Amino acid sequence: MMLTDGEIEEMLSLGASAGVEVCLFLGPRGAWDIGGQAKVSAAVGGVARGNEQVAASLCDAFRAVELGVRSLLVGDIGVLEILGQLKIDGELPADLVLKTSVLMPLPNAPTARLYERLGATSLNVSTDLPVPVLAEIRSVTTVPIDMYIEVPDDQGGHVRFYDVPEIVRVAAPVYLKMGLRNAPNIYPVGAHLSGTAEALGRERVRRAELILRLLAEQDEG
Repeated sequence: MMLTDGEIEEMLSLGASAGVEVCLFLGPRGAWDIGGQAKVSAAVGGVARGNEQVAASLCDAFRAVELGVRSLLVGDIGVLEILGQLKIDGELPADLVLKTSVLMPLPNAPTARLYERLGATSLNVSTDLPVPVLAEIRSVTTVPIDMYIEVPDDQGGHVRFYDVPEIVRVAAPVYLKMGLRNAPNIYPVGAHLSGTAEALGRERVRRAELILRLLAEQDEG
């Protein structure tokens, strides 16, 4: 929604050359809309308000797929269900990743199972789940789990580096995500914030190095 075709194609080229998945967040989203609830509750930040926004999200998905994107981040449960059905019907590629956003609350195993049944192929879980709850989610799902290890301030702000070995043990396959504490929320980003965006990206990579050290120490132990 906020990127030109050329920018998306450049991202896909960079991702292909580096073996990195490119995942685009569908828009429009409630947090950018005229509604007031999203301004006071992040839990509705990713919703599609009304059928027009649902349709716009679907158009965003088809545009992304036509450009070659094969991974979409979805913030609305109704949009997720429709996209899942479109995959079943053959109107979207069978290998299209549908990743639920952290803005879609996922605090327990039944909810995880529901999202997977609706078509999710990757699950962002709520940011503050204890390890036993992650194990419960893994016991009823087969798709990868996404989880913030350092959580952005607007999603809780906690840092869970030393939980990583246990999280990997009970939740694998799991993507460990580096948000940043004390960092500005720069959505929607653009050239006016390019320096900040680059600095945040570099710091996330540095944080990932710390996680890899912890995992290596666990292996040695």
